[in-house]
Amino acid sequence: MPVIHVTNRGGQKHDFDVKAGQTLMEALRDNNMDVEAICGGCCSCATCHVFIDDAWAGKLPPKSEDEHELVSETESYKPNNSRLSCQIKLTPELDGLTVEVAPEE
Repeated sequence: MPVIHVTNRGGQKHDFDVKAGQTLMEALRDNNMDVEAICGGCCSCATCHVFIDDAWAGKLPPKSEDEHELVSETESYKPNNSRLSCQIKLTPELDGLTVEVAPEE
């Protein structure tokens, strides 16, 4: 079972065991980590925006065009770190993934 390390919007750090196969958004939402996920994971709202730690940014699949468009339009956009958590499927290889929930827009 992978473990993720999350910093919420209040700056508090949490560690969670997550199920491989679920999305990062589902794990964050289910653990009350300030992720609204209004669209339910359809890559259409950016309310699950997170910052991926630099050490992990290059280990994830690249952003789709739709994901890039959505995150790049947010006020807190970070080109190398901004991702939509609904687009990241958790796998055993992502054990130790470190993320910070982006500020509310």
